[in-house]
Amino acid sequence: MARSAVVRQERYESIMAKASVLIADDDRLVLATLANGLREAGYTILEANDGKAALRLCEEQHPDIAILDIRMPGIDGIETARRLHEHTGTPFVMLSAYRDEELVEQATEHGAMGYLVKPVDVEQIGPAIETALRRASEIRKLQHNESRLVHSLKMDQVTSTAVGVIMERHHLSREDAFEKLRRHARSQRCRLTEIAEDILKAVETANIN
Repeated sequence: MARSAVVRQERYESIMAKASVLIADDDRLVLATLANGLREAGYTILEANDGKAALRLCEEQHPDIAILDIRMPGIDGIETARRLHEHTGTPFVMLSAYRDEELVEQATEHGAMGYLVKPVDVEQIGPAIETALRRASEIRKLQHNESRLVHSLKMDQVTSTAVGVIMERHHLSREDAFEKLRRHARSQRCRLTEIAEDILKAVETANIN
């Protein structure tokens, strides 16, 4: 797991008001108002006035969450969100002066945890941040469980294929072939899947030769 992901996962264990929040908005007044208000509420704040700065801060500081204004010069909020989703995994909430359904759809496609319409105040944005952090934590757990399941199914398939190889070469039943594989793994003090993978690699090498 990437360092940034590890850092965020540790923070997710206890979602508190002191979460690290990146705010990106080219409107200095909006940026200052939100940043000062959230600092007073106990959040640690990082500030960026464009998408490029937001991406750099996310890569360097690993904030728990980002609040991104959609309409920024250069790299806009949607593109910034896309890059965050693909490269850092930082969860984000979109901020806009407009209720634009197309923009909402784009933001959602890139993994937005929420969508806020200006003007917003700290009382409104605080709960949105905590809700987004909880959603991000739940999604990460689901992704982790899915990854474990996929890996487990793959290992089961590897083992089953290796058993088939042993059956064919030693003219054994599936039960006897599995037991032979298990005994060999035990004698080598290796996991069953490791021995199974070695068998399949040997078969592939033999086929190539």
